[in-house]
Amino acid sequence: MADGLYERIFELAKRRGFLYPSFEPYGGAAGFYDYGPLGAQLKAGIENLFRRIFVVEEGCAEISCPAVTVEEVFVASGHVAKFDDPVVRCQNCRSPFRADHLIEEAGYKGNAALLKNEEIDALAKKLGVKCKNCGGPFGAAYRQNLMFKTEIGPGSGKVGYLRPETAQGIFVDYPYLYRYFREQLPFGVCQIGRAYRNEISPRQGVLRLREFNQMEVEVFIDPQKLTHAKFARVQGTRLRFLPKASKEIVEMTIGDAVAKGVVANEALAYYLVLVDRLLTQAGIDPKRLRFRQHEDDEKAHYARDTWDAEFQSERFGWVECVGIADRSAYDLTQHAKLSGTPMRAVRRYETPQKREVVQVRSVPAKLGPLFKKEAGAVTAALLALPADRAEAAAAAKEVEVIVDGRKVTVPRAAYDVVRETVTVAGDDYVPNVIEPSFGVDRILYAVLEHSYVETTKEGEAYTVLRLPLAMAPMQVGVFPLMPKDGLDAVALDLLHKLQAAGLRALYDESGAIGRRYARMDEVGTPYCVTVDYDSLKDQSATVRERDSTKQERVRFTDLVDHLRRRFSPFRDS
Repeated sequence: MADGLYERIFELAKRRGFLYPSFEPYGGAAGFYDYGPLGAQLKAGIENLFRRIFVVEEGCAEISCPAVTVEEVFVASGHVAKFDDPVVRCQNCRSPFRADHLIEEAGYKGNAALLKNEEIDALAKKLGVKCKNCGGPFGAAYRQNLMFKTEIGPGSGKVGYLRPETAQGIFVDYPYLYRYFREQLPFGVCQIGRAYRNEISPRQGVLRLREFNQMEVEVFIDPQKLTHAKFARVQGTRLRFLPKASKEIVEMTIGDAVAKGVVANEALAYYLVLVDRLLTQAGIDPKRLRFRQHEDDEKAHYARDTWDAEFQSERFGWVECVGIADRSAYDLTQHAKLSGTPMRAVRRYETPQKREVVQVRSVPAKLGPLFKKEAGAVTAALLALPADRAEAAAAAKEVEVIVDGRKVTVPRAAYDVVRETVTVAGDDYVPNVIEPSFGVDRILYAVLEHSYVETTKEGEAYTVLRLPLAMAPMQVGVFPLMPKDGLDAVALDLLHKLQAAGLRALYDESGAIGRRYARMDEVGTPYCVTVDYDSLKDQSATVRERDSTKQERVRFTDLVDHLRRRFSPFRDS
């Protein structure tokens, strides 16, 4: 076969209904793919595995937020100011490219994304970087923000963006979620959904998309308690690590990794184990999976420590599919600062304590006429001012608060500064966040590549997708040996019974039985059921298992239970 493994996988994916290039009749558009019938089901299998681990077993809450997000959210998060990539454009064919990728491919050993534009220009000239499409020279490097910008409401002038990650919706909802979890930390919140990045030059199939699928978990923890209640259960789990500044993969237990300081704390380490479990259960080969720690100059601006789960690809080498970050308290602190909404938790004392506090309280007779319907919101914002600002407000002529994302100025006559002794239940603090962030599309491609097996059968090339049972888009193929003499009617009856029992089953009567087995093997179907002429006598069918090709006779009356038992540990939650 002349084509590489990547080409053969995508040929199968397109032909059999896993992935289609989007908008193909109109010439397509880079960075977009459609999921076909089997691809959509495989994607759902990965998402359901995520839900089973994080929502069912770990007790995380799942929420769903809008994809269109107001600008203020991304000003607070830093995306408006910092979420950009360096770009160069060919002066001949006008093709754009990621400048840092070109520099690194040409031999630069550092993190080229951190270089200034003029440094990129100098290196491109020194390294002789040319356009990959036409060989032409590049113009000067510049930065491009990767968010898709839009206007919310025609003519409103209110700026919005398609979210580049699903995390920010969770952070903005933190005050509601804190109450939902009865003000007890730690707790986790997850979201599955689409995210959007206007990538400069997406040229790696589903590995770099402009519209993609994420599964993210935000675990809110007390920064003074970085242990995990379940860590003892997983400390013997062995993972493959590539620590920062290391040249070799080291395999060790997660317990040893924490004890030796390879992983900073139990809380972060526990989620590395959960990520490993999800990826291997989805079908990624453990021998082609590693956890690589980010270098200091590589980490996101908010991260204290980050590990990437990377799978090994035949074409692309090591590819990130999950990032596990200690985001510190950055996000909640930033949203509290810009919105004026407290994003805090309480570390409760065993015995409540007496404490002198300073508060800014409204003078209703003055505040009401000034702010009318907003008086209640302004009053709440005044009460939420921290002690240092409350002290400063006493000597000031006015104080500024945030109400619904707007700055509001309250004159001195409309508020009082009050000092009093109160009973305090605990100390306020801003929670830290541990975030496992999964790229569904990359995981799906990794599962396809690691499950893809080529062999020969009777002198012909033969392909099998050895997908785990939980991931198989189609669970059972049902065939009549011949579509006549009543065999087809019996096979269809069995098909309907299997479908009614909740199994994903497909009927196929086209071609020789061997060809039908081959079609099912090629898409990873674990079991095939064949009705033959003996079936009319003994009321039994032949059940064939994909990986071993072993066959056994099973009575019609036992068939549903026989197959359902095999899938029951893996059934969707």
